[in-house]
Amino acid sequence: MDTPRGATFTHIDTACGLIEVGGWRLLTDPTFDEPGKTYRFGWGTSSQKTARPALSPEQVGAVDAVLLSHDQHSDNFDTAGRAFALEAPIILTTKIGAKRLEASDEEALAFGMAPGDSYALSDNRRPDVTITAVAARHRPAHWPEFVSGPVIGFVIESEALTGGAVYITGDTLLTPEVRDVAQHFDVGTLIPHVGAAGFPKITRSARFTMTADDVADLAREGDVPLVIPIHTSGWSHLLEGTEALVSAFAERGIARRLTVPVSGVPVPLT
Repeated sequence: MDTPRGATFTHIDTACGLIEVGGWRLLTDPTFDEPGKTYRFGWGTSSQKTARPALSPEQVGAVDAVLLSHDQHSDNFDTAGRAFALEAPIILTTKIGAKRLEASDEEALAFGMAPGDSYALSDNRRPDVTITAVAARHRPAHWPEFVSGPVIGFVIESEALTGGAVYITGDTLLTPEVRDVAQHFDVGTLIPHVGAAGFPKITRSARFTMTADDVADLAREGDVPLVIPIHTSGWSHLLEGTEALVSAFAERGIARRLTVPVSGVPVPLT
């Protein structure tokens, strides 16, 4: 077999992106709704979507799998994104998320994963791809999990990824478990969910995703050569944009590792 090599990442909307690896097409956290609507996130919190997706579902086209970090928040899984995901051959998500999807649609094919679980994509035309779920924590440490619900990140490995594995953090804070991922995998590309998400009127200083400083520290500690940040804008609860990331990476002397994606434009991963 003539093995395809290389990969690209195309940012589409919030945490939604298309990863193309050796002929495989993987879509993360699908969101395709138009801006303007306010969505409820529970516990009195809400957020308005303020940006339009760079690509429509039709422009994205067919994918081989959807990698859904969690199904309970609309900035990661909205109405149009859900419709798209249900047409995919497989949805990889949390165990409770898979149960909810299959309970709501008898034709849904969802595979529930806990940290450490892996799923393989394989055929005789393309190099194998292994997707491993890794830990994420979408809330402050002293808050119970039911406040935000379970979340997972993903590590993608393949011989087509000549620069190393791709690590998508999912919505998470910087935890010891997140730091450990770069120690257990040969991470060549980090795709972190950033934005310092918060609801100051309700939760005051509490944050629910990483800050720019968190991501810069993670990249430096893990010696990750390429960082492509997502989940940085497009919603009113995302409080920190890409300017903070540029500053944080420059302050640590690792500015060259950061590539801020232009939505709709593929970024090479090797």
